[in-house]
Amino acid sequence: MAPSDGDVCVIIPTIREYECLRAYLENAREHGFDTDRLHVVLVTEDFCETAAMERMLDEEGVSGEVFDGTRRETWFDRHGAGEYAHLVPAASHAQTSFGLLYLWANDFEYGVFIDDDTLPHPAFDFFGRHLRNLQYEGPMEAVRSDERWVNVLYQNVDEHGLYPRGYPYSAMDETVETDRIEVDDVVASQGLWTNVPDLDAVRILMDGDLDGQAQTRTSAGDFEGDFVAADGQYLTVCSMNLAFRREIVPAFYQLPMDDNPWDVGRFDDIWSGVFLKRACDVLGKQIYNGYPLCEHNKAPRSTFSDLTNEVHGLELNEHVWEIVDGVGDGASTYAGVFEAMGRELAAGDFGDYENGAFLNYVGEHMLEWLDCLETLDATDSARASVTGLGDD
Repeated sequence: MAPSDGDVCVIIPTIREYECLRAYLENAREHGFDTDRLHVVLVTEDFCETAAMERMLDEEGVSGEVFDGTRRETWFDRHGAGEYAHLVPAASHAQTSFGLLYLWANDFEYGVFIDDDTLPHPAFDFFGRHLRNLQYEGPMEAVRSDERWVNVLYQNVDEHGLYPRGYPYSAMDETVETDRIEVDDVVASQGLWTNVPDLDAVRILMDGDLDGQAQTRTSAGDFEGDFVAADGQYLTVCSMNLAFRREIVPAFYQLPMDDNPWDVGRFDDIWSGVFLKRACDVLGKQIYNGYPLCEHNKAPRSTFSDLTNEVHGLELNEHVWEIVDGVGDGASTYAGVFEAMGRELAAGDFGDYENGAFLNYVGEHMLEWLDCLETLDATDSARASVTGLGDD
């Protein structure tokens, strides 16, 4: 189905629980959110139930498309960008990058990432709250620490002791300070999560859980309101419950995880969040955190399997933010900041780190990401000028 006249592209990477979408649409209807604003992109694989996914979209009466691997290749070729298909890794959560390209090519104003193992909290107007967050201007709590990292679970950390996936181990035991600032240009809204916390495998093991979940759980009472990370501070950005403005796409590539020679995985949204926060600091933008909550129902799986995916990048995660910190000063666009960070990584000597060459690989892909966006712009402009029609 071609994109509707809606302004919100909902991107769901899924190989199993795609019917979570029904709960989000029901939440929208219960809260009076106009579902005609939504266009759903399900990013999946050739071995998955694409026909059943399409039937679900029809049954729900919502605009949308399903893209398995074959359909993604066709889409790239149709848009004159076949040489960039490798930017979307196979069988990886980082396939959300395809959703970003689709959003970009079709001029959606907003994007929403939803993971298929989540459900909306009934108390929150999920889509409405995210979009109001993106429009918010006014006072808000700003958080900082002496380690220059903000634990997004800081509000009740004395009780649960949790640090989220991607938070550097060297930044733990930080001293937290809060202040009130005026927020005036929100470009991303990160909703947090109850039930299974988003932890890395090492922290899950430390919590005594071998099933990939964690014994310690979060509840709505662990979250006390909304906040931003102060200027110059970094934070983990998890894509399971996230809304954003179109403008950030050049600086929000989800990175070539899993399908790479070093087997580095699980840091796609984490590192993209680091790069986005750096771009936001340069450009004077903010990332809103807190509500709406979602319920994270991560399925049991081997904690050691997650550890296998993460261990190859754990040392790099301790340093990648330091490498890009300060890079891009003076740039006036997201693409400008992202290009500066990409060049820094592509040309750097990271031989002192385990799998340091992966950072060069990431930098090269970041630069190709910007080239891909330019190609989409040129191809779609040419098509529109010849046919007088918009993109499909």
